[in-house]
Amino acid sequence: MSIKPLHDRVLIKRLEDAGEEIRGGIVIPDTAKEKPQEGEVVAVGEGKVLESGETVKMSVKAGDRILFGKYSGTEVKIDDEEYLIMREDEILGILVGKKSKVKA
Repeated sequence: MSIKPLHDRVLIKRLEDAGEEIRGGIVIPDTAKEKPQEGEVVAVGEGKVLESGETVKMSVKAGDRILFGKYSGTEVKIDDEEYLIMREDEILGILVGKKSKVKA
């Protein structure tokens, strides 16, 4: 199954941290870890429709790596995969250049 977001919505796959996180000698289990605020855009809608009927083009595209707020979007499950659907204005920025992890 596939999904195409409507209007100014974006479908995002969270980029998970690899491995366990150890702080002060304590192993933090997956259930206690914070979910990452970084993801990859899977699909985008056509753009925001203004009251005049004009459509504003989206700033992000499929494949972009983005940052978003901790409580942004709505979690959905499609074919046993977890995704987020959010409006484009909930996206904080597009990551460019090196593939580095960003800590908030």
